Amino acid sequence: MGLSTRQLAEQFPEHAVIGVDRSEDRLTRAHGELPANAWLVRADLVDFWRLAHQAGWAPKRHYLLYPNPYPKASHLKMRWHGHPVFPTLLALGGLLEVRSNWSLYVEEFAMAVYQVTGREADVSEWVPSGEYLTPFEAKYHQSGQTLWRLRVALEST
Repeated sequence: MGLSTRQLAEQFPEHAVIGVDRSEDRLTRAHGELPANAWLVRADLVDFWRLAHQAGWAPKRHYLLYPNPYPKASHLKMRWHGHPVFPTLLALGGLLEVRSNWSLYVEEFAMAVYQVTGREADVSEWVPSGEYLTPFEAKYHQSGQTLWRLRVALEST
């Protein structure tokens, strides 16, 4: 989490980059010094997205990076695209990028984006070049798993 926040802050120095995680353990790990435009925040994304939307935030980009899936069919509402907060996430606007090692998750996410917004997401195989954005990305790629990326430009509401 800190790794992706640092790398995105370095890639986009003109923007504020906020890394959000609900795990204190992940937030307190040694991530190296963060750039001045980066912050790590402990929060539940459900609350964070709702509050960001209420405050009128309009991020230029936002990223959902790896774990979420919950592969059992009974856990659909735990996946972001099956959760009641999903329309709020999309209403924030900006370029949304989702990365996963589970193609079905990314495909379902794209269908849900289309149902809510009418916008088609670009879904493709993702092969990292250079540094990995997260430790999960490195682990999955180095173990030979196919990685997937969804990108969609959303309108701000």
